[in-house]
Amino acid sequence: MNPNHSINRRQFLQTAGAAGAVLASGATTSLFAAEPNSKLKIKLGIDNFAVRAMGWNAPQLIDYAHTLKTDVLFITDLKPFEKHNDASLKDVAKNAADKGIQIYLGSWSICPTSKSFKKDWGTAEEHLALGIRMAKALGSPVFRIILGSRDDRRTPGGIEARIKDTVAVLKSQRSKAIDAGVKIAVENHAGDMQAWELVNLVEEAGKDYVGVNLDSGNAAWTLEDPRESLEILGPYASATSLRDDMIWESENGAKVQWTAMGEGLIDWKAYFKRFAELCPGVPVMIETISGFSVEFPYLKDEFWGAFPKARARDFAKFLALARRGRAIDAREPGEAKAKQDYQKGEIERSIKYCKEVAGIGLKA
Repeated sequence: MNPNHSINRRQFLQTAGAAGAVLASGATTSLFAAEPNSKLKIKLGIDNFAVRAMGWNAPQLIDYAHTLKTDVLFITDLKPFEKHNDASLKDVAKNAADKGIQIYLGSWSICPTSKSFKKDWGTAEEHLALGIRMAKALGSPVFRIILGSRDDRRTPGGIEARIKDTVAVLKSQRSKAIDAGVKIAVENHAGDMQAWELVNLVEEAGKDYVGVNLDSGNAAWTLEDPRESLEILGPYASATSLRDDMIWESENGAKVQWTAMGEGLIDWKAYFKRFAELCPGVPVMIETISGFSVEFPYLKDEFWGAFPKARARDFAKFLALARRGRAIDAREPGEAKAKQDYQKGEIERSIKYCKEVAGIGLKA
């Protein structure tokens, strides 16, 4: 940890632990207390990464979304589109519309200095420009992108330098996004940015054309309670990629394992009630990724080098969540067909839960 920082690791953990004990008691969680939901008018969809093992193209994904009776299909990669010209993309959009499905579009890193950046679609600026054009042709109101992953927190200059580089790329394509009527939705992705850091990125780039793709699972990878992440990012959200979390204390800190909806710690009835208030008109897209756990060894000094500006209150809420959790076994299969069946089972249980228990989705 930065020796010039105003709070050391022991003080940070003591402060967070004390606050966590209060939070775990339920004293400050009334906002998310369980209560019955009436049917919420929130569109429901799937993120195609949930069934990544299938290798489906866009028409196949549309057919699957239609089978599940979802309102939206979030295609978060450009590869499912066999052609990228406007005419072909409009045909894809018509196919989806004929089945009552709206397409949202996304892709990957546009930060040229991120460890996650690849030149599959040219330079960062070319990648972003391509995505904006494709989103317009598909009728997608957003184009989702990412900065990178938790590895970027330890690169030269830290995550702040990577945010600066991402903002520069975003600003370079501002006029294209505005002219196209497409909002660029930046995701809190794989432990790259905490919620307040992503808000800073959006504010610096410009809220008129940049928003957030809210990911509840990734919030836990930056030691945040997904419910608190909703409070911070919800007002900026243009899209979502949601899943449940199981979090439990471990020898070195805590472990996080993502789960199907309703199989983790989040009270989704309460979450979606608050979501409807903070994110009117934004659809819920489910992105199940599960079967493995990741440890966050915050009891070790070296861990905090990646979080030089961590905030004790935010961490306390994460601790409170971890103290409620229980260890679960890793279970994602390795064999190809079994993996496909596993992923389909996860997303199908999740869509069923969202409709029948959480009360969202416009289709029966």
